[in-house]
Amino acid sequence: MSDQTRFILNESDLPKAWYNILADSPVAPAPVLHPQTLEPVTPDFLSVLFPMELILQEISSEAYIDIPEPVREIYKLYRPTPLIRARRLEKMLDTPAHIYYKNESVSPAGSHKPNTAIAQAYYNKAAGTKAITTETGAGQWGSALSMACNFFDLDLEVYMVKISYQQKPYRRVFMETFGAKVYASPTDRTQYGKALLAKDPDNPGSLGIAISEAVEVAATSGGVKKYSLGSVLNHVLMHQTVIGEEALMQMDMAGEYPDVVIGCVGGGSNFAGLAYPFLRQNLKDGQRTRLVAVEPTATPSITKGSYTFDYGDTAKMAPVVKMHTLGHTFVPAGIHAGGLRYHGMAPSLSALCDAGLIEAVAVPQLATFEAAIKFARSEGIIPAPESAHAIRTAIDEALDAKQKGEKRVIVFNLSGHGHFDMSAFEAYLSGKLVDYEHPAEAIAEAIKDLPQVVLPV
Repeated sequence: MSDQTRFILNESDLPKAWYNILADSPVAPAPVLHPQTLEPVTPDFLSVLFPMELILQEISSEAYIDIPEPVREIYKLYRPTPLIRARRLEKMLDTPAHIYYKNESVSPAGSHKPNTAIAQAYYNKAAGTKAITTETGAGQWGSALSMACNFFDLDLEVYMVKISYQQKPYRRVFMETFGAKVYASPTDRTQYGKALLAKDPDNPGSLGIAISEAVEVAATSGGVKKYSLGSVLNHVLMHQTVIGEEALMQMDMAGEYPDVVIGCVGGGSNFAGLAYPFLRQNLKDGQRTRLVAVEPTATPSITKGSYTFDYGDTAKMAPVVKMHTLGHTFVPAGIHAGGLRYHGMAPSLSALCDAGLIEAVAVPQLATFEAAIKFARSEGIIPAPESAHAIRTAIDEALDAKQKGEKRVIVFNLSGHGHFDMSAFEAYLSGKLVDYEHPAEAIAEAIKDLPQVVLPV
């Protein structure tokens, strides 16, 4: 075991390939369905939204996909990212546990999101795309994609969930600095947005709504614009696995191996990015690491949702996938972890949770911010509210180890910093934040509108 605090890889250690969990998963993926016919989608349908190379990655069964050199060159602006032993947090908690965190907040956009944004912008540019549409919740994804589109000279339209647009104005400014156009969703720029505003001019928006608007703009552009998604899809989660591949090398440097790996989940990308390479080691090398996905009690898609087929967006324009879902009509409470307010969860992650290979827990907002403050005051980094969910569970694991008097090696993903989230911390410190647990009756009501899928035997 090393007595170091920071475990730093060289540029030469930057992974040369992304890892595809579908190659080793014991769970066969469910088909992706057309939103109108509920028949399996064709590449032609998907090509309206995505360049063909990303479609091929989405359905690939290859274990590794080579990372193009232009993507690796941009990765080198911030990768490999450091793995940090949280010694001061351990001391604060007086725990025998060893706590490590992968610090993805060091990227230029302040989160893990550039890992796929750069890749998606590259493949779109290579396919001749001129402009991209997307959605963003807290703004981390929009920030990353605006930077990536700037690097590859692509225009970008961002549909930002209205409540986050209002809570986080400097995220909008960040995106506009890189040349993106940012709109508070729902907007009057789309037919779907207009319909929603006619019913409720004060609609706070949701990720499902913002996805619908971005998809509508791309699908009706006559091929001029493509759509880009920051989580959920297989190719997105795969691009994030550079995190876990680096972490495996860094744990070797530390002379330890994790008993538990933790990440927050909204769509699933940062958790999968860290956890999937460790899951591979469980499946192929006999390791027994627990993998824990952490969601808010306000958006409990895994812990309280249904594992079934549902639309990826509210307007029923995006493909239908089998996932843990609260129902595509779900409109979340305005919690400050905007990146965790999606109604569903990545299909691959959902299937692995359903099979018992990944655990899921839900934590409330106040306990999450309490953990964020502890982390900031011990480790010196103000975390994003999303990442604070992972910190909450890492602290709970460390305290459980203390109670049981056992050493436990804990690794979590610090998926982003909270420098654009000061209004959330101000609300917490002034006692204005409240806990919110999504009511069971609201979940039951949303589930009524699920698509009725009958698969051939």
